[in-house]
Amino acid sequence: MHGTREYNFDGLVGPSHNYAGLSFGNVASFSNVKSASNPKQAALQGLAKMRALAARGFAQALLPPQDRPNFRLLRSIGFTGTDADVLARAYKESPVILACAYSASPMWTANAATVSPSADTQDGRVHFTAANLNNKLHRAFEHAQSARSLRAIFGNEKHFAVHDALPSTPAFGDEGAANHTRLGATHGAPSVELFVYGRVEFDPSAPSPKRYPARQTLEASQAVARLHGLEAKRTVYVQQNPEVIDQGVFHNDVIAVGNGNVLFYHEQAFADEEASLSQVRRAVAHAGAQLAAVRVDTGQVPIQDAVTSYLFNSQLLSKDDGTMALVIPQECCENKAVSRYLEGLVADGGPIDELIHFDLRQSMRNGGGPACLRLRVALTETEARAMHQGVIMTEALYHRLVAWVEKHYRDHLEPSDLADPQLALEVHAALEELTIILNLPGLYDRQAWQ
Repeated sequence: MHGTREYNFDGLVGPSHNYAGLSFGNVASFSNVKSASNPKQAALQGLAKMRALAARGFAQALLPPQDRPNFRLLRSIGFTGTDADVLARAYKESPVILACAYSASPMWTANAATVSPSADTQDGRVHFTAANLNNKLHRAFEHAQSARSLRAIFGNEKHFAVHDALPSTPAFGDEGAANHTRLGATHGAPSVELFVYGRVEFDPSAPSPKRYPARQTLEASQAVARLHGLEAKRTVYVQQNPEVIDQGVFHNDVIAVGNGNVLFYHEQAFADEEASLSQVRRAVAHAGAQLAAVRVDTGQVPIQDAVTSYLFNSQLLSKDDGTMALVIPQECCENKAVSRYLEGLVADGGPIDELIHFDLRQSMRNGGGPACLRLRVALTETEARAMHQGVIMTEALYHRLVAWVEKHYRDHLEPSDLADPQLALEVHAALEELTIILNLPGLYDRQAWQ
């Protein structure tokens, strides 16, 4: 397994990036979020991050945005007529549903799929399962295009297996890699796959949050592990602390992040910290590594500070010298408790010795930090050659995409702009050109426009 590298596939922000407050799925949230978004700035911020990490020598690629608006969704629930009629009527009768059809949330590719590298799987292939994201209307339709995009990039069936999403029912609520991490000696070594779930569908006595929904079920995590052919002794399931879900920690990657043998986590991350850690430690030891647990106490960083700064929604990246860099959003530097904690973290001689920060405000305002924006895929040299090369970030691709964004994206988008038929045409034209830039003909299902 020599030469295995971890590729970070960042989501390229789509032209319909808007602030509709959809994560709670209600009209009150929508009507309170009236601020204008800047799709052009959002895309350029994401591209700058990809370019900088690629320039540092990290393996960097991208996943393309999804087709918007989702006319198939709008027509399936009774909006009829021309495309312009559909948009006008949806805006008049249910602006929140129109916003769902225009959602640019596929930019957060940590939710696109769960990935198991070939070192962990029974058949020696890299396995992907598209996440059904069935907890939220605006995300529940993403999995079809996610699977289509993954098959376009990882189409070589000798090396890759892309599974369709799990059944879209509450029992199998699946949010992808945002609730999954991998811990082991190196990216190429057989490693522990850690699944973090929020609730248990078939055990009503199991603890669950009271205020906000737990989006990942134990049953979904177990199903993904079966589909990927994971070895039981290197697969661990732990429950997220329901009390922190109720404080806005909707995914595990908002409260913990792992890489190599390091698990960087908040003391309140798991329902039973001691039992969870000992389970992970045993499994990692079985995989031939020693877990380095970096625990953040509530006294150092209260939950609210962790959530608002997205401290744990950072990327933890292995450097060539064996140390790690933490890629953080600018907000971490602006939060006193978090900034103070991070200064101590890099100074204490532990595995994390560098901070790399980016301005990702357009993404952060919509609820996603650096880790949300990327899907991690560990690939051997042979597998890396077997995937589609057109999505790998290079200096040339960066400049081509910046020019494309400058040409096609608006720099101001109000919720009312979603009713403008011209916006749909602009998105369509942009994505048509993107398929040429990325050399991915047929990436989008054009029948969805009918």
